[in-house]
Amino acid sequence: MRVRTLPAFLAGLLLAPGIVVSPPAPTWVGKLDWALQAQVAGAESGSVRTLVRARPRAGEQLAARLGAGWTGAVRQLHTPDLLTATIQRSDIPRLASDPDVVRVSLDAPVRDLSSGQGQFKDLSSALLLSTLGLDSRDVSGKGVGIAVLDSGFDPAALSQDFDQKNLKFFDFTEQGTAKAAKASDGFGHGTQVAGLIGSRGSASKGLYQGVAPDANLVPLKVLDAQGVGFTSDVINALDFVVQNRAALGIDVINMSLGHPVYEPAESDPLVQAVERAVAAGIVVVVSAGNNGGDPVTREIGYGGISSPGNAPSAITVGGVDTAGTAGRDDDTIPWYSSRGPTWYDAFQKPDLVAPGHRMVSDGEKKSTLAASYPELLVSYSGSSSKFMRLSGTSMAAATVSGAVALVIDASRTSFGVSLTPNAIKAVLQFTALPMNGYDALTQGAGALNAAGAVALARSLDPRLPPGSWWQTVGVTPFTTIAGTSHAWAQRVIWGDRVIWGDLVYYNDPIWGLRVIWGDRVIWGDRVIWGDRVIWGDRVIWGDRVIWGDSTVWDPAARDLWARRVIWGDSLIGYVDGDPSAARVIWGDVARVATGDPAGIVFGDPTRSNLASLSSPGDPFGFGKLDK
Repeated sequence: MRVRTLPAFLAGLLLAPGIVVSPPAPTWVGKLDWALQAQVAGAESGSVRTLVRARPRAGEQLAARLGAGWTGAVRQLHTPDLLTATIQRSDIPRLASDPDVVRVSLDAPVRDLSSGQGQFKDLSSALLLSTLGLDSRDVSGKGVGIAVLDSGFDPAALSQDFDQKNLKFFDFTEQGTAKAAKASDGFGHGTQVAGLIGSRGSASKGLYQGVAPDANLVPLKVLDAQGVGFTSDVINALDFVVQNRAALGIDVINMSLGHPVYEPAESDPLVQAVERAVAAGIVVVVSAGNNGGDPVTREIGYGGISSPGNAPSAITVGGVDTAGTAGRDDDTIPWYSSRGPTWYDAFQKPDLVAPGHRMVSDGEKKSTLAASYPELLVSYSGSSSKFMRLSGTSMAAATVSGAVALVIDASRTSFGVSLTPNAIKAVLQFTALPMNGYDALTQGAGALNAAGAVALARSLDPRLPPGSWWQTVGVTPFTTIAGTSHAWAQRVIWGDRVIWGDLVYYNDPIWGLRVIWGDRVIWGDRVIWGDRVIWGDRVIWGDRVIWGDSTVWDPAARDLWARRVIWGDSLIGYVDGDPSAARVIWGDVARVATGDPAGIVFGDPTRSNLASLSSPGDPFGFGKLDK
């Protein structure tokens, strides 16, 4: 039995009778990600930035050969045997054919993941805290370190809303090295994200306070004044945080950025860097992406999760529009919030959703965002400071990072030590509040319930041995928000299945550091779990492949990934003898399989210009929405 990933399935649909099948591709093609394969197939000219993974202990000699005249630039990264190389596109086959080369990926441009504005009023911190159940907050993230990988920090905002004396700022936009520098934010996005996480709200007299105002923020600049960076710089920043975790006091990493998924998570260099960080004991929170629908028609689409939102162990966050109220009954999920499954691997994502629409926080008045979109600036009476209104899964991730800081604060205050990243992710999902009318690929386990997560964290003693019942006090699985009692989800979406019941009340080995979320061991090993066999990307139950309660393996169509690909109530693809009838995301199958940007949620993957990943004429991805 054979299981194909989604792109392979789509390509298979085109192999109809009468079509001449090309000879097998050379073996080196398998070393390239999707974007580079497209560039080779298109015979494009010019140079391209690549990420090259060498075989173990061969990185230095490979770098020396690449630097001997046939590349534009070569630089080894902090990750062993990973380097960047700017090469001519015509040299991609030669590079991939080198026996010391294991994998070649596009050093993809990454960008912020803010989106457009809606019709409802701005969300003040009072409303935000209330809708998170934090009206009477008794934890503030004190002592919790949060690394913010973004476009930087505005010094003017720092002087009022953040602790300047203990601030450490690092710039990775110059050759990817960790450069201690004076705080700056040419784009403006990083300051807003940081404010949502941990602003003290002094400049606004508490109106726009962050979720965790006593957290220690460490900004790492990886995006330039246009909101653009390179994957290699982000990887270097991640590895820097891991290597200096103790010195910097880092517990959480916020990544409100991403790029399209060009390859499986197992080989994606950015995903692997995230997994290393989680294995080191750091909670990594990432944006799901803003590719949840057609920016013109707003037709909902599935499969738009960005990288590194496809990292199994990351907490991947989609967005919620609270309608500017504290109550949950009028909440909706914006069309732009990316839905799962993840490309290639079909992982269940996002993990949960959180407020991210019309969020106001600290802004940089001289930033590119402020200059290009002055309507996003918000003034507060009696203050000379300017604040910024942004929407998107960038903001939702920041909200969750603040909530994670509260959970860590509660755990340490109660027991002296913190829960592991996997356990914190489970706590957030278990206490999430399901939203009516949305499937798991849209909302994950449900909407963030910070108050419930803090309460549950206070009941779980991390000091107790693995395998033991570690709940020390009982909790009621309900949270009252704006006068209404809401039931917790009481479920954990663990890789390919939903775990119900009280597993979270046990210190199970799956909460350990050496476990990748959704699996009990690191990639590559065989896992037997009950009557399911998990091997790589294959989950076999009888003659079916299962994700949740949905069958995506049709025994009558064994050469295809499925005749009907259905997950929950969401039709992701459909074929019934007519490939032209298939609809994947919102493009047709021929366009998707051939790389036509009109049929791919992310735009044309062969272009390195980041503006091609946004709406036409809108390089920041805000869309021409209800301004």
